[in-house]
Amino acid sequence: MPKYTPEEVLAQIKELGIKFVDLRFSDPFGQWQHLTIPAEELTLETFENGRGFDGSSIRGWQSINESDMLAKPDSNTFFVDPFMPDTAVMVCDIYDPITGERYKRDTRYVAQKAEQYLKETGIGDTAYFGPEAEFFILDSIAFEVGPNYAYWRVDSEEAWWNRGVDGTGYKIPYKRGYFPAPPIDKTWQLRNEMVEILEQLGITVELHHHEVATAGQAEIDIRYDSLLNQADKLFKYKYVVRNVAAKYGKYATFMAKVLPNDNGSGMHTHFSIWKNGENLFAGSGYAGLSDIALWAIGGIIKHGRAIAAFTNPTVNSYHRLVPGFEAPVRLAYSARNRSAAIRIPMYSQNPKAKRIEVRFPDATSNPYLAFAAILMAAIDGIENRIDPGEPFDKDIYSLPPEELEGIPTLPGSLEEAIKALEEDYEFLLKGDVFTEDLIELWIETKKAEIDSFRFTPHPLEFELYFDI
Repeated sequence: MPKYTPEEVLAQIKELGIKFVDLRFSDPFGQWQHLTIPAEELTLETFENGRGFDGSSIRGWQSINESDMLAKPDSNTFFVDPFMPDTAVMVCDIYDPITGERYKRDTRYVAQKAEQYLKETGIGDTAYFGPEAEFFILDSIAFEVGPNYAYWRVDSEEAWWNRGVDGTGYKIPYKRGYFPAPPIDKTWQLRNEMVEILEQLGITVELHHHEVATAGQAEIDIRYDSLLNQADKLFKYKYVVRNVAAKYGKYATFMAKVLPNDNGSGMHTHFSIWKNGENLFAGSGYAGLSDIALWAIGGIIKHGRAIAAFTNPTVNSYHRLVPGFEAPVRLAYSARNRSAAIRIPMYSQNPKAKRIEVRFPDATSNPYLAFAAILMAAIDGIENRIDPGEPFDKDIYSLPPEELEGIPTLPGSLEEAIKALEEDYEFLLKGDVFTEDLIELWIETKKAEIDSFRFTPHPLEFELYFDI
């Protein structure tokens, strides 16, 4: 992606006839926020001093008596918005106007600190991430929770439950969406347009396809990049996917589990650490891995239950992490085996392509925090030479309980993940990458989400228990 100085951004805005500038940043939980200023309001002083806004109105940020904050645009993130006419966009770093320091609840700052901490350890200078974010493209969505009712309903023209509606027969059966050609695949044109726009924004796309589930499940794979760059790109990715779907009157969702009897949407995350242009994960050990890579796996396995609080941060996330739907439930590693939480892809023997694939995250996560948590767990594993144990090359889903004994499991619920984080977060505090304040905010907010589910009966409960 092109890099711009502030002066070059101002020149581009003038040359392209840009009328508005959108300043964007993420709230702590991964929701992209924006405020728009007329183009003439953007000056070199804006880059230096930032633009003021009310931080108390952003979820999880300032109290009302400390509301003033500054958003400073990062000129390197400049792009022209493909959906908002005559509008350019920049991602911002958030500052405290009183102290002049970075705001510690700005999760982009966490990602930047994680990259810096990796360099400070001397282990490596770059962590590469390649997320495979899955999503559904739906024709309709309705949901509501009231004082005396609750429901959700989704629909898709290609869904298996609609096979008798229009008489075409071109529907995708449950768990058989990977990946039939058109006319069965009915969302390929939308995915093509999504890819075209991503490429226009400087994001290299490697492929796209229909995913396993019926009802428009999809995946677009983007090329790996460094932690901060890739997290910024993932916000653009989700923005493009949602807006292209909306253009055609459809709805894109990155919820982890949309359909109860079909595959959920994950974000398999490819990860490696490099130093001086050399891939530190390539070696002569198991599956072509180095000791450093194996120790990194050991760290991710050791801290996997805690980092799940960031990589799988919703109650809905844990409807996906169940056996039988291609989502991992055991913290094991293996070459090629997709039932393990960590897989070593074997597509290429090129040392530059050697990496590990962390399979449990999903795209409801805030990528700044999810990627930083994975990196911090890996660094802890490398520094302490944590042995990941023996690889597990069998299909974990089909094994009897006695063979699974001793293999740690991912949390079975958000409540378990938050409890694990409460008990295991010291590794995240190294280098002041995560702060206790941010972790406390995360735990407090997620506990409140969990409590809201405690108070609300599920529609399925009426089917199971109403006439008992």
